[in-house]
Amino acid sequence: MKYQDAMDYIESCAKYGIVPGMDSIRELLRRMENPQKNLKIIHIAGTNGKGSTLAFISTALAENGYKTGRYVSPTIMEYRERFQIQGKPISKAELGKLMEKVAAHADTMEKDGFSHPTPFEIETAMAFLLFAEKQCDFVVLETGMGGTLDATNVIGNTLVSVITSISKDHMGFLGESIEEIASHKAGIIKKNAVVISSCQEDAVKRVLEEKAAKEQASKIVFVDNADITKEKFDLAKTSFQYKNFKKLEICLPGTYQVKNAALALEVMLNLQEMGYPLKEDKIRKAFLGTVWNGRFQILDRKPLFLIDGAHNAAAADELRKSIQFYFTNKRIIYIIGVFRDKEYTKVIEKTCDLAEHIITVAKKGNSRALPALELAQEVAKINPVVTASDSVEEAVELSYLLADKDTVIIAFGSLAYLGDCINAVKHRKEMGKDTHGQ
Repeated sequence: MKYQDAMDYIESCAKYGIVPGMDSIRELLRRMENPQKNLKIIHIAGTNGKGSTLAFISTALAENGYKTGRYVSPTIMEYRERFQIQGKPISKAELGKLMEKVAAHADTMEKDGFSHPTPFEIETAMAFLLFAEKQCDFVVLETGMGGTLDATNVIGNTLVSVITSISKDHMGFLGESIEEIASHKAGIIKKNAVVISSCQEDAVKRVLEEKAAKEQASKIVFVDNADITKEKFDLAKTSFQYKNFKKLEICLPGTYQVKNAALALEVMLNLQEMGYPLKEDKIRKAFLGTVWNGRFQILDRKPLFLIDGAHNAAAADELRKSIQFYFTNKRIIYIIGVFRDKEYTKVIEKTCDLAEHIITVAKKGNSRALPALELAQEVAKINPVVTASDSVEEAVELSYLLADKDTVIIAFGSLAYLGDCINAVKHRKEMGKDTHGQ
């Protein structure tokens, strides 16, 4: 397949929807001779922080000389970001070849009376095939949703199970209580795996400990936030100490990123204990150089324009902390776009009182997107200074017109539209427009 043919094919598979469960992915991989069976896998589940934690871990492994595969979803800029080797997306030609191989098996399954694999199952199979063909030393794998019934959980040879912070999200699939959600996330815990978790609330901690004992994990380690000390934050660089690692530096802004970095560092320490050589200087270099799009990411400086993928209540809490920390007494303008199936009212309640003006958007062509006018009506319950925009490009343009050089513009919510924000700001700068409207 050519790249566009591959894109057309995966889009045609959207009709198969989201179907949690293992039967289809197991059958698909069986027909492909189980490319996942010999991979060394670091598997990541959780509600928030999965992507950033994955970026720290995989960058550190690659910096230490290990060929490292990444599988992530969703993506910000383009589809190929799902499949990465050494932090770089695969080529369009490679993606076409992978899709062709997996599609042949997927289509045959349907002819043989099985359910046709969903897009996520096809992509997961592509990732395993890629990493096996490239003979990766490590694969860092992010769950799509949940854990127990997530297609990525077809693996049985997990080296490290990583659990980021758990809070309420995807309740329609994972359950209403925090214990039910934690139980799904804990599904990635496997026999003999080392389990590394963020600091969790007591109810979540109990669920993870019980699952680790039941599955006979080799051990479970929780990051203690009290071990994260001497923090020094600014937008360019954050310095902190974790246990005996002094003056660790990261360039990912956002007050919450030190917790993700500490979790990733705990993974590094345990890999060392397991016999994998990792040099401290290379870990430090990797952490400082780690990049992750869409998380408190700066797109422009005057005015300051940031994007953040805060789309649930816990992420909104962290976004609020970061805004209050970095931008005290600053004039704030928001651009917000959300999915209708997310707890967007809580996101609004936790953030919208901080903004002077709010612009709502909806991703065109996305059936899950809440229409901008409906979102504006919800926002108005908290902050009446709100404008519904017809497009992301219009929203970005309006935000600049409303801003002066000291204003902070923050676009947040669903990751689905943040790529459009990046492109709109980039296009504006390339056109040489004034950096601000006043």
